[in-house]
Amino acid sequence: MSITDSRIEEIIGEMTNKFYGNSAAGAITSKTGYLGCFNDIEAAIEAARLSQRQLVQLSMEHRAKIISAMRKAAIDNAVCLAHMANEETGFGRAEDKIHKNLLAAEKTPGIEDLRTVVFTGDDGLTLTECAPYGVIGAITPSTNPAATVINNSISMVSAGNGVVFNPHPSAKKVSLETIKILNEAIKGAGGPEALLCSAIEPTLETSKTIMTHKDIRLLVVTGGEAVVNVAMRSGKRVIAAGPGNPPVIVDDTADIKKAAADITKGASFDNNILCIAEKEVFVFKTVADELVREMVKNNCYRADKAEIDKLQSVIVEKDKDGKYVPNKKFVGKNASFILNACGIKANADFKLVLAEVDSDHPFVTTELLMPVLAISRVDNLSEAIHKAVVAENSCKHTAMMHSQNVTNLTEAARTLDTTIFVKNAPSYAGLGIEGEGYTTLTIATPTGEGLTSAKSFTRLRRCTLSGSFRII
Repeated sequence: MSITDSRIEEIIGEMTNKFYGNSAAGAITSKTGYLGCFNDIEAAIEAARLSQRQLVQLSMEHRAKIISAMRKAAIDNAVCLAHMANEETGFGRAEDKIHKNLLAAEKTPGIEDLRTVVFTGDDGLTLTECAPYGVIGAITPSTNPAATVINNSISMVSAGNGVVFNPHPSAKKVSLETIKILNEAIKGAGGPEALLCSAIEPTLETSKTIMTHKDIRLLVVTGGEAVVNVAMRSGKRVIAAGPGNPPVIVDDTADIKKAAADITKGASFDNNILCIAEKEVFVFKTVADELVREMVKNNCYRADKAEIDKLQSVIVEKDKDGKYVPNKKFVGKNASFILNACGIKANADFKLVLAEVDSDHPFVTTELLMPVLAISRVDNLSEAIHKAVVAENSCKHTAMMHSQNVTNLTEAARTLDTTIFVKNAPSYAGLGIEGEGYTTLTIATPTGEGLTSAKSFTRLRRCTLSGSFRII
C-alpha cells in the first residue's frame, strides 16, 4: 500500500506531539522550535525515516530549491554559527570559522553531482542512477561542528537521504542550532521539517544506537581514530574520515618568501585544527634559515631549545599505552595562549610557534591540532620524502610541497600517495579556499572515498528495458 504525502505529514505531526508534547519540555524548548531535535534517539531516527520518504516523492527540481534554501540559510547564519562554535568549544578563531561555514555553504556540490549513465543497443535500454540509501547516521566532530553539519546536510539531502546526526557532545549547542536553521530552510522551501535529526543530548549511547539501528543504512563518521574504529566494526557500510598528520616539504628551488607566507597561512588557519593543515615541515638545510626568517616576518614565534623543551612538557602527554598525544587544554588555542601558559611572554599577534626539532620528536610524530609547527632540516629530496612518509603515518590524508622542480613535485606526490597533495599553496587550497574544486569537511581516507560529495552518499541502481528502443 502506498503512502501519501499528506499521510506522511500527519504521521510526522503525530510523532512530534508524542515526543515533544505540548509543553516546553520536548525539543530543547518548544519556544525555540528546534526542528528535528528529539529527547529520544529512536524518535529522531523514525522522524528522519518518514521525512526521507516524503523527500523522494518530490521532484528533483523541488529538491534543488530545497538545497538552494539550505545554502542561503547557512550563508545568512555563517557569522553567528562561527562565533557560537568558537565560544562553545574554545577551538580556533571565529573569523576562520566564518570562512569554513561559507565554504561549506557555497562550494559543497548539490544535485548536479548526481549523474545518470545510459546504455543503449540492439537489446534495449539500461539506466544506472544514483539512488539514496535512506537514512544516514552521521557522527560529527567538535573541531568543525557547524561547517561539517552544513557540508554533510547539503551533500546527503542532495542525494535524497534523511540524516540523523550524533554531534560531538562538546559542540552540541552549535550543532543543534545548525540543524534547526537548515530544517527551517527545508520546511520553508516546501520540504519535510524533520529531514535532519539529532538527539538533544548526544552521548556514546546515542552513537551506539545510530550505529546499530536497522533503519540506518549508511554510517558517515568524521572524527578521530577511536570513533572510526568503532564504526568500522558495526557491520554497516561506513564512510570514515579519520586522522591525518600532514607534512610539507620545502626544497631548494622553492620561492621561499611565498612558501613561508603560505605555510604560515595554512598552519595557522583556525589554529591548525583542520585535518589538512600543515603539521610539520621538512626543509632543505640550504634554505632552512631563510625559510624560518621569512616565517618570523609573517608573525611566527621562533622558540629556542629551552622553550621547545618547556612546550613539550606542557602541550603533549603520554596516554596509557605510552604514546604521545596532544594535551586537550591546548588544542585549537591561540599561539599566544600556548606561549603564555609555558611562561613565555608573547603578544597576541603571533600566529604560529616554530619549533626546530629532529624528525623523531613528538611535535613531528603527533598530530597536535594547535599552532605549534615542527621544522626539521634535511639534506636532500630522498630524505625529505622518506621522513614525510614516516610522519604522515600511512594516513593517506594530505601533504604539501613547495618547489619549482616538476620532477621533485611528481616524485613526492607519487610516493606520499595522499588523498590531497597541494603544490605551492597553503594547505586549505586543497579544500577550495584560494584553490579550484569543490569542498568537503568529510575527507574519507580510511575507507577510500576521498573528498566526499553528494554521489558518495548514493547507491547505484540499474533499470533495464528489454527490446528495441532506438530510432536507428
